[in-house]
Amino acid sequence: MQKENLHVNVGDLHLRNPTLLAAGLMGLTGASLKRVWNSGAGGVITKSMSKEAREGYLGPRVVETPCGLINSMGLPNPGIESMLEEIKIAKDSGALVVGSIFGNEVKEFAELTEKIDKVGAAAIELNLSCPHAEDLSTIGQNPKLTKKVIEACSGSEIPIWVKLPGNTHISNLVGVTKSAEKAGADAIVLTNTLPAMSIDVTSERPILGHGVGGLSGPAIKPIGLRLVYEVYEKIDIPIVGAGGIESGKDMIEYILAGASAVEIGTGMMERNLDIFKKVCEEASTFLDGREVDDLVGSAHKN
Repeated sequence: MQKENLHVNVGDLHLRNPTLLAAGLMGLTGASLKRVWNSGAGGVITKSMSKEAREGYLGPRVVETPCGLINSMGLPNPGIESMLEEIKIAKDSGALVVGSIFGNEVKEFAELTEKIDKVGAAAIELNLSCPHAEDLSTIGQNPKLTKKVIEACSGSEIPIWVKLPGNTHISNLVGVTKSAEKAGADAIVLTNTLPAMSIDVTSERPILGHGVGGLSGPAIKPIGLRLVYEVYEKIDIPIVGAGGIESGKDMIEYILAGASAVEIGTGMMERNLDIFKKVCEEASTFLDGREVDDLVGSAHKN
């Protein structure tokens, strides 16, 4: 049973606890989304979906590092029409589903938003930040383009979350988040994976088939925390934290920095599907009767 003190709100969206399955892992089928929901997640986010099916990059697609993973998947997915059926399956199980979408043009985001809206997802996450997809990676670094995409999706009747890149150029990041807020975004998601690579010394070539990928896991947690902390002071809409969350302490750190909820992805490799339940149990023990909502941004208090 979910403890009452773990219930949170991301804007108008109520979550039974602050943990969400991050887009990318276990989000391709209704059955896998259902499994994650039943394991204790507060919500599940689909694999990022495009208008048409996409095969992604040639392998190798994933390489392990001492403190995380570097992936260069290339956003493979079966296309929006197939994914809509998977969302319905997950919803029928009672899951709170957030649909993640991406496009190469502004109008594609608008078209995909309309479809996700109609299938009854709880929210839409605009992926403006994949570090190994050439066109997509630049959207979330451009305030004007970010604003255009959000405004094109503004007809949605459900909340719109905007997932931005791991941009450590703080002045630019703040500019993008302010632009997103002004355009009508309901929440900001920080951070996506960070551009990275690994080289094989024997072949003297990059290990990943695409060369460059996105680093996730514990290695990026200090960076993610800093980005959430910086942005929290500049905007009034909620933030969803992401990057290196593997324990209840990790989640509480993000909440203290200013996040209302957190996304978990690579952590599943370390703690399996039990991670959502374990993170919540550990956080609840730390809270000792306090409400998690009351801690949001507490690290900023004098």
